[in-house]
Amino acid sequence: MDKLQVTGGRRLDGELRISGAKNAALPILAAALLPDGPVRIGNVPHLHDVTTMIRLLGRLGASVTVLDGMKVEVDPTTTRDFVAPYDLVKTMRASILVLGPLVARHGSADVSLPGGCAIGARPVNLHVDGLKALGAEIEIEGGYIRARAGRLKGARIVLETVTVTGTENLMMAACLAEGRTVIENAAREPEVVDLAGFLSAMGAQITGAGTDTLVIEGVERLGGCHYEVLPDRIEAGTYLLAGAITGGRVRVRDVRPGHLDAVLVKLREAGATVTVGDDWVEVDMQGRRPRAVDIRTAPYPAFPTDMQAQFAALDAVADGVGTVIETIFENRYMHMLELRRLGADIRIEGNTAVIHGVEKLSGAPVMATDLRASASLVLAGLVAEGMTEIQRIYHIDRGYERIEEKLRQVGADIRRVPG
Repeated sequence: MDKLQVTGGRRLDGELRISGAKNAALPILAAALLPDGPVRIGNVPHLHDVTTMIRLLGRLGASVTVLDGMKVEVDPTTTRDFVAPYDLVKTMRASILVLGPLVARHGSADVSLPGGCAIGARPVNLHVDGLKALGAEIEIEGGYIRARAGRLKGARIVLETVTVTGTENLMMAACLAEGRTVIENAAREPEVVDLAGFLSAMGAQITGAGTDTLVIEGVERLGGCHYEVLPDRIEAGTYLLAGAITGGRVRVRDVRPGHLDAVLVKLREAGATVTVGDDWVEVDMQGRRPRAVDIRTAPYPAFPTDMQAQFAALDAVADGVGTVIETIFENRYMHMLELRRLGADIRIEGNTAVIHGVEKLSGAPVMATDLRASASLVLAGLVAEGMTEIQRIYHIDRGYERIEEKLRQVGADIRRVPG
């Protein structure tokens, strides 16, 4: 099993291209099961989770071709199997996204209850209750969600809590339902909007994407299309933070700056000079130590939970005391314990972490516990004295494309070594 070795102390300086968004590519690939013709999806990131989703589509019988230039072609007309097995689903929670498309298009789906990151319970009841409202009959037995339906019927669905994958699953299912579906308290994330854009490109009738109320007028069929996945705002935010935490300057390009507003506010609070262009953002700390910032995670457009761990790393070496309040996932502080191994001064009280910034961290062996925790440990390693060795980096390969190569482009001392 590979490890990352990071030797800290280098001030980063340079420019990086941002890849397509993992959290948009995965639902879009699942939605490729819906049409009655092939689709071509561009700007697909080369990530372990994407490979897993492609394998899952292949297991279902869809014909998937990976083309040059970050493109994937999916022909769903060969889909013959409607079972998403545990051996694939356990490695990636996003596998549940095939549930809605399979039920809507084929009237049958057996999807294993998901696995994935150990960051708390992400219940599937909202997916199940929403599909039942659309007319599906669902049982949960033997570790599987077993759903059956004729043509789904439009319905009004009020989500109990904001759920990104729940919103996506129900939106996909509603596209082929008979009549109108209204989803209230819907997620507003850019990745949800991107999925709506893909569905619309195939002929779906969706209004309200980006608001908390989605209205979907069901259609008889969807057709093929060509679509480009939006850039990954979390990858962009992580590399901007890499520049800030090292006192350096990093520019990310091929991004949508408006998707980074909540992160850029906090980077400015930390003392960074932030410059924004049409499709690029630059952060320059001009050699200064960052100031501590307080963050509180909440659904988009508020501060993203997927950037919480990275800012915890920044607060660990910042001037002052920062508080981190996690409101989305109840078990997303395991990286804090690993940061302590590097010398961070962190006190955890319930869903709040109080971080007293220290002048320096010291390299040590640490273990990644989930995807974004991995990123926080890399960031901490960039400023720690000596070498930080990060184990279990298969987590990071789920969400960051060639992280060591990209960081080396801007001057980091980082390498991948066999375990």
